Amino acid sequence: MVLESGGVRLRPITQADRHTWRRVRQANAAWLGPWDATAPSHSQAQPRSFAAMVRTMRREARAGRQLPFVIELDGRFVGQLTVSNVLRGSAQFASVGYWVDEAYAGRGIVTRAVALAVDHCFGPVGLHRIEVAIRPENHSSLRVVEKLGFVEVGHARRYLHIDGEWRDHRLFALTQEDVPEGLLVRLERGLREGPGTRDPHQSQE
Repeated sequence: MVLESGGVRLRPITQADRHTWRRVRQANAAWLGPWDATAPSHSQAQPRSFAAMVRTMRREARAGRQLPFVIELDGRFVGQLTVSNVLRGSAQFASVGYWVDEAYAGRGIVTRAVALAVDHCFGPVGLHRIEVAIRPENHSSLRVVEKLGFVEVGHARRYLHIDGEWRDHRLFALTQEDVPEGLLVRLERGLREGPGTRDPHQSQE
Protein backbone atom coordinates (compact mmCIF):
# COMPACT_ATOMS: atom_id res chain seq x y z
CA MET A 1 0.00 0.00 0.00
CA VAL A 2 1.35 3.40 -1.05
CA LEU A 3 0.03 6.82 0.07
CA GLU A 4 0.94 9.94 -1.90
CA SER A 5 0.32 13.69 -1.93
CA GLY A 6 2.27 16.72 -3.14
CA GLY A 7 5.43 14.78 -3.91
CA VAL A 8 5.42 13.11 -0.48
CA ARG A 9 5.05 9.35 -0.55
CA LEU A 10 4.57 6.76 2.19
CA ARG A 11 5.37 3.15 1.35
CA PRO A 12 6.15 0.07 3.46
CA ILE A 13 9.75 -0.24 4.64
CA THR A 14 11.63 -3.24 3.19
CA GLN A 15 14.98 -4.97 3.54
CA ALA A 16 16.01 -3.26 0.28
CA ASP A 17 16.09 0.05 2.19
CA ARG A 18 19.01 -1.14 4.33
CA HIS A 19 21.89 0.80 2.75
CA THR A 20 19.94 4.03 2.27
CA TRP A 21 18.49 3.86 5.78
CA ARG A 22 21.94 3.37 7.31
CA ARG A 23 23.48 6.17 5.26
CA VAL A 24 20.74 8.65 6.22
CA ARG A 25 20.78 7.65 9.89
CA GLN A 26 24.57 7.92 10.11
CA ALA A 27 24.55 11.34 8.46
CA ASN A 28 21.88 12.49 10.93
CA ALA A 29 23.25 10.93 14.12
CA ALA A 30 23.63 14.27 15.93
CA TRP A 31 20.28 15.58 14.63
CA LEU A 32 18.27 12.48 15.62
CA GLY A 33 20.15 11.29 18.71
CA PRO A 34 18.37 13.52 21.26
CA TRP A 35 14.98 12.12 20.17
CA ASP A 36 15.83 8.44 19.71
CA ALA A 37 14.28 5.79 21.94
CA THR A 38 16.77 3.94 24.15
CA ALA A 39 16.59 0.98 26.54
CA PRO A 40 16.97 1.40 30.33
CA SER A 41 20.15 -0.15 31.74
CA HIS A 42 18.24 -3.00 33.44
CA SER A 43 16.29 -3.83 30.27
CA GLN A 44 16.87 -7.09 28.44
CA ALA A 45 16.47 -5.33 25.09
CA GLN A 46 19.45 -5.68 22.78
CA PRO A 47 20.52 -3.39 19.92
CA ARG A 48 18.87 -4.57 16.71
CA SER A 49 20.23 -4.77 13.21
CA PHE A 50 18.30 -3.13 10.40
CA ALA A 51 17.26 -6.56 9.13
CA ALA A 52 15.91 -7.56 12.54
CA MET A 53 14.09 -4.24 12.88
CA VAL A 54 12.35 -4.68 9.52
CA ARG A 55 11.47 -8.32 10.26
CA THR A 56 9.87 -7.26 13.54
CA MET A 57 8.01 -4.37 11.93
CA ARG A 58 6.66 -6.51 9.11
CA ARG A 59 5.61 -9.25 11.55
CA GLU A 60 3.76 -6.63 13.59
CA ALA A 61 2.21 -5.28 10.39
CA ARG A 62 0.92 -8.73 9.40
CA ALA A 63 -0.59 -9.05 12.87
CA GLY A 64 -2.36 -5.70 12.40
CA ARG A 65 -0.47 -3.99 15.22
CA GLN A 66 1.75 -1.66 13.19
CA LEU A 67 2.11 0.22 9.89
CA PRO A 68 5.82 0.86 9.16
CA PHE A 69 6.43 3.40 6.40
CA VAL A 70 9.34 5.03 4.61
CA ILE A 71 8.86 8.73 3.83
CA GLU A 72 9.96 9.69 0.32
CA LEU A 73 10.08 13.06 -1.39
CA ASP A 74 9.99 12.86 -5.18
CA GLY A 75 11.24 9.29 -4.92
CA ARG A 76 14.09 10.03 -2.48
CA PHE A 77 14.27 8.39 0.97
CA VAL A 78 14.02 11.21 3.55
CA GLY A 79 12.68 9.61 6.72
CA GLN A 80 10.46 7.13 8.44
CA LEU A 81 6.94 7.13 9.91
CA THR A 82 5.47 4.34 12.01
CA VAL A 83 1.90 3.83 13.16
CA SER A 84 2.29 1.60 16.22
CA ASN A 85 0.47 0.27 19.29
CA VAL A 86 -2.65 -0.39 17.23
CA LEU A 87 -5.46 -1.42 19.57
CA ARG A 88 -8.76 -2.78 18.37
CA GLY A 89 -11.86 -3.69 20.35
CA SER A 90 -13.42 -0.74 22.14
CA ALA A 91 -10.26 1.43 21.70
CA GLN A 92 -9.63 1.55 17.92
CA PHE A 93 -6.50 3.55 18.72
CA ALA A 94 -2.90 3.94 17.51
CA SER A 95 0.10 6.22 17.97
CA VAL A 96 2.32 7.83 15.34
CA GLY A 97 6.06 8.46 15.46
CA TYR A 98 8.41 9.82 12.80
CA TRP A 99 11.83 11.19 11.93
CA VAL A 100 13.20 13.08 8.94
CA ASP A 101 16.59 13.82 7.41
CA GLU A 102 17.78 17.22 8.71
CA ALA A 103 18.39 18.37 5.13
CA TYR A 104 14.63 18.11 4.52
CA ALA A 105 13.37 19.47 7.83
CA GLY A 106 11.15 22.54 7.89
CA ARG A 107 9.66 21.92 4.44
CA GLY A 108 6.31 20.48 5.53
CA ILE A 109 7.23 16.94 4.48
CA VAL A 110 6.52 15.30 7.84
CA THR A 111 3.34 17.36 8.26
CA ARG A 112 2.00 16.02 4.96
CA ALA A 113 3.21 12.49 5.76
CA VAL A 114 1.38 12.50 9.09
CA ALA A 115 -1.78 13.79 7.40
CA LEU A 116 -1.57 10.96 4.87
CA ALA A 117 -1.07 8.36 7.59
CA VAL A 118 -3.90 9.67 9.78
CA ASP A 119 -6.35 9.75 6.87
CA HIS A 120 -5.39 6.17 6.03
CA CYS A 121 -5.90 5.12 9.65
CA PHE A 122 -9.27 6.85 9.91
CA GLY A 123 -10.32 5.50 6.50
CA PRO A 124 -9.34 2.00 5.33
CA VAL A 125 -7.77 0.92 8.64
CA GLY A 126 -10.89 1.93 10.56
CA LEU A 127 -9.30 3.49 13.65
CA HIS A 128 -11.02 6.16 15.74
CA ARG A 129 -8.19 7.94 17.58
CA ILE A 130 -4.55 8.76 16.77
CA GLU A 131 -2.09 9.99 19.38
CA VAL A 132 1.33 11.63 19.09
CA ALA A 133 3.71 11.92 22.08
CA ILE A 134 6.33 14.67 21.83
CA ARG A 135 9.07 15.86 24.17
CA PRO A 136 8.46 19.49 25.22
CA GLU A 137 11.88 20.46 23.85
CA ASN A 138 11.19 19.06 20.37
CA HIS A 139 9.95 22.25 18.73
CA SER A 140 10.04 20.82 15.19
CA SER A 141 7.64 18.02 16.10
CA LEU A 142 5.44 20.37 18.10
CA ARG A 143 5.10 22.50 14.99
CA VAL A 144 3.85 19.47 13.03
CA VAL A 145 0.94 18.77 15.39
CA GLU A 146 0.18 22.49 15.65
CA LYS A 147 -0.13 22.83 11.87
CA LEU A 148 -2.37 19.75 11.71
CA GLY A 149 -4.63 20.88 14.54
CA PHE A 150 -3.94 18.02 16.96
CA VAL A 151 -5.49 18.67 20.37
CA GLU A 152 -3.22 18.57 23.42
CA VAL A 153 -4.73 16.03 25.83
CA GLY A 154 -2.17 15.67 28.59
CA HIS A 155 1.33 15.68 29.99
CA ALA A 156 2.99 12.33 30.69
CA ARG A 157 5.83 12.44 33.23
CA ARG A 158 8.81 10.19 32.47
CA TYR A 159 6.78 8.65 29.66
CA LEU A 160 9.46 7.11 27.42
CA HIS A 161 13.16 6.28 27.70
CA ILE A 162 14.76 8.67 25.20
CA ASP A 163 18.45 9.47 24.70
CA GLY A 164 19.41 7.63 27.89
CA GLU A 165 16.82 9.02 30.32
CA TRP A 166 13.11 8.78 31.15
CA ARG A 167 11.63 11.85 29.49
CA ASP A 168 8.42 13.81 29.93
CA HIS A 169 6.15 14.05 26.88
CA ARG A 170 3.25 16.22 25.80
CA LEU A 171 0.38 14.14 24.43
CA PHE A 172 -1.68 15.17 21.40
CA ALA A 173 -4.61 13.39 19.78
CA LEU A 174 -7.20 13.51 17.03
CA THR A 175 -10.38 11.50 16.57
CA GLN A 176 -12.39 10.86 13.43
CA GLU A 177 -14.95 13.40 14.60
CA ASP A 178 -12.27 16.12 14.72
CA VAL A 179 -11.55 15.85 10.99
CA PRO A 180 -14.69 14.62 9.19
CA GLU A 181 -13.37 16.06 5.93
CA GLY A 182 -9.96 14.40 6.35
CA LEU A 183 -6.69 15.74 7.73
CA LEU A 184 -5.11 16.24 4.32
CA VAL A 185 -8.05 18.41 3.27
CA ARG A 186 -7.60 20.47 6.44
CA LEU A 187 -3.90 20.86 5.73
CA GLU A 188 -4.46 21.95 2.13
CA ARG A 189 -7.07 24.47 3.24
CA GLY A 190 -4.70 25.88 5.83
CA LEU A 191 -1.95 26.22 3.24
CA ARG A 192 -4.30 28.10 0.91
CA GLU A 193 -5.67 30.40 3.60
CA GLY A 194 -2.35 31.09 5.29
CA PRO A 195 -1.41 31.35 8.98
CA GLY A 196 -4.00 34.01 9.76
CA THR A 197 -6.86 31.52 9.79
CA ARG A 198 -7.02 29.04 12.67
CA ASP A 199 -9.01 25.83 12.51
CA PRO A 200 -11.59 25.66 15.36
CA HIS A 201 -10.16 22.31 16.47
CA GLN A 202 -6.57 23.56 16.59
CA SER A 203 -4.76 23.81 19.91
CA GLN A 204 -4.29 27.31 21.26
CA GLU A 205 -0.72 26.53 22.39
